[in-house]
Amino acid sequence: MVRILRGFAHKYFSDEEAVILGLMLIIGTMFVIWFGAMLAPAIASLIVAFILQGLVTKMLAWKVPEPLAILIVFLLFLGILAGAIFGLMPLVWTQLSNLARETPRIIGELQSYLELLPERYPQLVSLDAVATIYQQVSTEVGQATQWLVTASLSSIPDLLALLIYAVLVPILVFFFLKDRDVLLDSIARMLPPQRATMRKIWHEVNLQCANYVRGKALEILIVGTTTYIAFKILGMPYAALLSLLVGLSVVIPYIGAAVVTVPVAIIGLFAFGWGSQFIWIMVAYGVIQALDGNVLVPVLFSEVNNLHPVAIIVAVLFFGGIWGLWGVFFAIPLATMLKAVVAAWPVRELPPAPTNR
Repeated sequence: MVRILRGFAHKYFSDEEAVILGLMLIIGTMFVIWFGAMLAPAIASLIVAFILQGLVTKMLAWKVPEPLAILIVFLLFLGILAGAIFGLMPLVWTQLSNLARETPRIIGELQSYLELLPERYPQLVSLDAVATIYQQVSTEVGQATQWLVTASLSSIPDLLALLIYAVLVPILVFFFLKDRDVLLDSIARMLPPQRATMRKIWHEVNLQCANYVRGKALEILIVGTTTYIAFKILGMPYAALLSLLVGLSVVIPYIGAAVVTVPVAIIGLFAFGWGSQFIWIMVAYGVIQALDGNVLVPVLFSEVNNLHPVAIIVAVLFFGGIWGLWGVFFAIPLATMLKAVVAAWPVRELPPAPTNR
């Protein structure tokens, strides 16, 4: 056992920089676990600035002066933020409230449909099974409706915190963009002067994570907007709410699309029944998902090392278990960063074992 541990240490931690980097990763992870909730505005601002830096870099390549490029990108961010706060979120909240009020009617129609199943398929479905399913669905929907009402009544402190974040995040984003080089130089001064390995790992992590995060933000915007336009044209109710869910579902590949398909199908079914309108909606939704997976994703993430589906599921389970909803949301970027670190980590090959002749 000691020989195995010695060989592992020699292979992965024989470099002084690797030891320092390993300690930094451990300390940084523990710091985020303990103080992540407290520093949520700063972390969110850092991620937003990381996304916007790509636009700043492109404008600098177009010979735009850096202060002007930062100002243009920051004003664009403020416009998108204001549009989301004053345009999208009230519309989504209104549709969510309308859906909560329509829930009793949906449950009634579901009950009527379930009661017909034993008559049509007596060998497959029994009355007891229908009663059990209906009771479970009613209980879950009732709890969800109660949570929605309770949240709307007790969300005043959260709204105040949200207002504070709405002020802090833009300020932090501006300074992260404006003083990016100053902040990076300050961090660099705390590191060892000889850090070729760290530069290599930083370059790999920055390339992979930047391409992934910026591409994913653009994918959310394209998929959400396209879904909203398609649903509005087809007369789908709650189009803004559903398109927001579909857009956010791309954050978690495979799992997100499978989960969001359920509310899309249920609302479409109860709105139009088993008719041609429902079929057209599901066909449009399927086409959007197919184009996203087979056209948009390869174009946006051509420079990113794709994760295996098993790695994606494990990352969602692991980081979701640690940080809850935020862990699920950032599971893939964290897994991408971890993969980039592992790919660039200095490895010293072990000497061949001596052979007895």
